[in-house]
Amino acid sequence: MEIDDEAPLSDSVTIAISLSPSSSSSYSSSSSSCSASVVPHPFSPLQQTAESPPFRPLRMSESGGMLSLGGWSHDGERLRFVDAEGNEWGNVVNRFNQLATVKGGRNGHQEVVKWSDFGSCIGMRETAEFGEEVLRAMRGGRRDWKRDITKSELHSYWCRMTDPWLDSRILLFFDLCDRNMDGRIDEREMKQVISLISPINKLAIKNKEAEEYAALIMEALDLQHRGYIQVFHLNLCYLLRTILPKGSSTISYKKNHGQQQEPISKAEILFRSYWRRAWIIGLWLMICFALFTWKFIQYSHRAAFQVMGYCLSTAKGAAETLKFNMALILLPVCRNTITWLRNNPGLNSVIPFNDNINFHKVIAGGIVIGVILHGGTHLACDFPRISGSDRSVFRQTIAANFGYQQPSYFQILSTTEVASGIAMVVLMMIAFPLATKWPRRQSPSLPRSVRKVTGYNTFWYSHHLFVPVYALLIVHSMFLFLTDNLVEKTTWMYIAIPVLLYAGERIIRAIRSGFSEVEILKVSLYPGKVLSLKLQKPKGFRHKSGMYIFIQCPQISPFEWHPFSLTCGPEDDYLSVHIKTLGDWSCQLYSLFEEAILTGLKQYPKIYIDGPYGASSQDHIKYDIVVMVGLGIGITPFISILKDIATRLKKSSSNHAACGEGSLEKIPLKAYLYWVTREQSSFNWFTDVMKEIADTNQKQAVVEVFNFLTSVYQEGDARSALITIIQSLYQAKYGIDIVSRTPVRTQFGRPNWFNIFSKLARRHRGARIGVFYCGPMTLARELEKLCTKFSTKTNTIFVFHKENY
Repeated sequence: MEIDDEAPLSDSVTIAISLSPSSSSSYSSSSSSCSASVVPHPFSPLQQTAESPPFRPLRMSESGGMLSLGGWSHDGERLRFVDAEGNEWGNVVNRFNQLATVKGGRNGHQEVVKWSDFGSCIGMRETAEFGEEVLRAMRGGRRDWKRDITKSELHSYWCRMTDPWLDSRILLFFDLCDRNMDGRIDEREMKQVISLISPINKLAIKNKEAEEYAALIMEALDLQHRGYIQVFHLNLCYLLRTILPKGSSTISYKKNHGQQQEPISKAEILFRSYWRRAWIIGLWLMICFALFTWKFIQYSHRAAFQVMGYCLSTAKGAAETLKFNMALILLPVCRNTITWLRNNPGLNSVIPFNDNINFHKVIAGGIVIGVILHGGTHLACDFPRISGSDRSVFRQTIAANFGYQQPSYFQILSTTEVASGIAMVVLMMIAFPLATKWPRRQSPSLPRSVRKVTGYNTFWYSHHLFVPVYALLIVHSMFLFLTDNLVEKTTWMYIAIPVLLYAGERIIRAIRSGFSEVEILKVSLYPGKVLSLKLQKPKGFRHKSGMYIFIQCPQISPFEWHPFSLTCGPEDDYLSVHIKTLGDWSCQLYSLFEEAILTGLKQYPKIYIDGPYGASSQDHIKYDIVVMVGLGIGITPFISILKDIATRLKKSSSNHAACGEGSLEKIPLKAYLYWVTREQSSFNWFTDVMKEIADTNQKQAVVEVFNFLTSVYQEGDARSALITIIQSLYQAKYGIDIVSRTPVRTQFGRPNWFNIFSKLARRHRGARIGVFYCGPMTLARELEKLCTKFSTKTNTIFVFHKENY
């Protein structure tokens, strides 16, 4: 029989099951002696009236031992007491063997584990307290339930927890809630269980809230108002079957989830994903190769070639690529220019402006290779050959360049050209490593002594060593000892325009920011050390949703500027940002404002802003269907987009138009937001925005928001089953989610991105969907790969964009 997951509640069924009673628990969990028959019932217990007879999905027959449980028996997804992945019996035995000790008894010596190690044996090391409660329930709550466990006992407990019959596991769940094992669950016991599971799932449920939730469950289950529920009229069974989702958007526990797809060629994946990046990188490599080859051939015909050979050609070829790359590396960080260029649809369609920082890093890699080839070849090959060459050959070739005196190796090193070159290399050796990922983020993998001198501040200041580097580069190029011809001293020709452009941008930014000291209208401190600043909007400041600004706090540093996404809409009369303390600068900023609030100071630290600047999220206007994925604080770029959409929807409903007055930007036909976070407190950051979107969607359902909380165990896990039931009952009664405190329901666990993309492809056949992501690179690679797969195998096109600053 096939089960329709989307069937209405009235289509549910009841199964009669024969169970053998057991002295160790209220009812046996053995499935071997069970027989089932299907009995339909036409209505939901949650929809009963006072006049309706009470629904009893589980009852004892007069003949003995016959229980009726409403639902399907073989269902391992809806109520799990153990994690399915990697938790086979063999793994349990291995853990048992590691923890076991040998003790003597009536049956001789045997291996046992302590009762407190039960959680570790079954794979619940992180939630050992819950494992102990499960053990107490299976041992009937007897006084001696805290005794050692043998392997055979552990196997019987394991069989009960993994029983394929859902009804057996529901009975175990009842025993778990029945704290005093009297066959009844009252409101006090329900509250105790809620208080037990909330810290396990890292949820902040207060004592009064636990009481409220316990009363809510009793209201739904205790239809006869007895003050308790029993297994004989266990409507909890119905709740566990109907409320706990099956086939949700969270990660499936089945090894094979979703439909199988045919393998895609790697070349096709690479082309679809990287063609814009590929032609830019290819063009860059071709230019570098052409410059190297040109200079290599040119110096192969010079008189100096007779002294230094191909070492000279190699060094000079590398030098030519260095000139080019030292000029090019400045262009990707000219943010005003890029923001202006990306407004051109033609250029934006073929040039990946969103990857400007990544291209900046690639060019830096090319500079490193060029320095090694140029400097290394000179030091290891060219200079020794000059000082050790035959004097007659030296006189006939390059003697004039050295004043007709053959220099020693150390005399060559002391020349202006070589000394300036070595100085440049030393400065680069300081700046380049400190700009890499681990030192910049003070990775815990680094030694403690190294971490003390790393971090964003160190990166920021060391990166500005480029100023003396460029000055030394000019000096280095003006004192070449192999030529006096100014035409061949071309370094200034390469770098003149980029340096002037970059310098002009910095001057404009300095002047603009100097007039942009903003008044702080409101400061909020949120859990998770998140600082929210509401700032006065400078006169003439205009931005589009998805843009970001730079912020400076002179009290911390007069030089450091840090980028943050705007979380206000384009038509708001203020600016707002949300700053999470992830580095040394943001920690200092948070501390300054925290101190100002706690001490009641009337004046906050001064704040300067610069911007706005374009980002990948700004391209959402290109698509009718938009998918936004934010991890933790990575949701910030999309908040301004949501506000913009909400504002335009209000205008369109009042003006009967598709866009706001004076605006050429359209509203997406559909926008999906997936917010994944591991802290419940994160939802407090944007509670007002989520409520505003929910109110707007009541009139025009354009935006769909999906919240995922990864700290709570997957839906269907026994450790979170009661939370899911409470969540559904509370939202049905009050329209508010108990986790996010907004109308948006929170799903538990990590999203199953394959299933999500599959549903999007089916729902929007033939559409072109823009996927925007802000967060760590690990998920970015997965999402980009999925975009390529579904674009290849379906008629829906997914275009991936990642936020880079």
